[in-house]
Amino acid sequence: MSVADTAMPVTLPTAPLTAPPPPTAKLPPAAQPPAVARPPAGAPSVTQLPPVPVSATLAANETLARKRRDGETVLPLAFGEAGLPTHPVLRDALAAASGGNAYGPVAGLPELREAAAGYWTRRGVPASAASMVAGPGSKALLFGLLLAAGSDVAVPRPSWVSYAAQASMIGVRPHFVPAPPGEGGVCDAAALDRAVRAAMAAGRRIGAVVVTLPDNPTGRLASPASVRALCAVAREHDLIIISDEIYRDLVHDPGLEVTSPVEAAPERTVLTTALSKSLALGGWRIGVARMPDSAAGRALRDRLVGIGSEIWSAPALPIQQAAALAFREPAPLAERVSRSRQLHAAVAAAVAGRFAAAGLTVPAPQAAFYVYPDFAPWREHLRSSRGLATGPELAGHLLQRYGMGVLPASAFGEGEHVLRMRVATGLLYGETAEQQEAALESADPVALPWIAAALSRIDAILADLAR
Repeated sequence: MSVADTAMPVTLPTAPLTAPPPPTAKLPPAAQPPAVARPPAGAPSVTQLPPVPVSATLAANETLARKRRDGETVLPLAFGEAGLPTHPVLRDALAAASGGNAYGPVAGLPELREAAAGYWTRRGVPASAASMVAGPGSKALLFGLLLAAGSDVAVPRPSWVSYAAQASMIGVRPHFVPAPPGEGGVCDAAALDRAVRAAMAAGRRIGAVVVTLPDNPTGRLASPASVRALCAVAREHDLIIISDEIYRDLVHDPGLEVTSPVEAAPERTVLTTALSKSLALGGWRIGVARMPDSAAGRALRDRLVGIGSEIWSAPALPIQQAAALAFREPAPLAERVSRSRQLHAAVAAAVAGRFAAAGLTVPAPQAAFYVYPDFAPWREHLRSSRGLATGPELAGHLLQRYGMGVLPASAFGEGEHVLRMRVATGLLYGETAEQQEAALESADPVALPWIAAALSRIDAILADLAR
């Protein structure tokens, strides 16, 4: 018996909450152009509209790059990039596919979707090529999924910068819900229930919830109990669960299993992943979404493919062909992921240790290349000696005085008074491919001169800041 036969139905909205269709309304055929609303007289021109800021992570990366070009010494801890070279197997595969110049299917090449289905199947998640949708990065797919869901969305506090930003861009409301204490990436179930009910009382509908397993910015992994509790609330309120699992293969302890919501709520859980983090292919822009095997899941898939057809048409063909090889996980690439996981763990732990030794509160990183120290123990000192009272002020001071790029917790949905900083360690592995390869091969990467120098620089900055 299939999941579609046994799962509870999920109701998918067909239009944004602000303009619901009548009960009998139907979506227009894909070939029919959407109606264009005529702006009212006196509508503001584009110069009068509020700006759309550049993503905080990308803006910080560009600022650090500019400082480096100007000859300044920088410590690049703001951008969540896995700073490692492309594996030769993938370079060769891309070169071999470079002649492909056709558009291809909107949902992706059959061989890529089949390979991605195999990736999930090997992780205990039933999947088929028909359930997969490829796009130009999981970021674009997440945007398409939020647009397809057509309702307000709950996101953890804190959470990756783009979830709430994307929701706002498409005209729905992001609702921040705190994560359970000591965890990251999921909304606390009881708080989620309250948020859904409060939104309903205010005349709004939260129809989706986003989770990140493991989490960015905290580097933490939600407990199985928290994931299952969230799934129960999602089922009670008929929420779509969008589970961003791009860091799934970078859990530091191989014995620490990722409990995905697809295990407890398969009929309503969408999984997304990409190659940007595990294989350091951020510039390739390729991702996949595994859609639920249910009537609602198939409807959501059709909406996502329709949205993709109007926004990105299809992912780049040569990239898709090389990505198909990556998702098949041949031995050399599986070994690369394993080595990168060990490198991320070693350097993230070393960086966390520097902040902890300085007297700051630091949750132990469990995955990827993120550390989330809290400067709250220094709050009065920072206020009295430096005039710093908020997270953005502290982040700005670290950048301007020390060349240390970090992101304040406010970029991830926390209040400006919060003094937590997201520290991304993935760009400490070296400035050349040779250094990065050496870091991958080293049994003790933190002892390599360039990584040791970065760690010493962190020590010196914190010591000076503490004076």
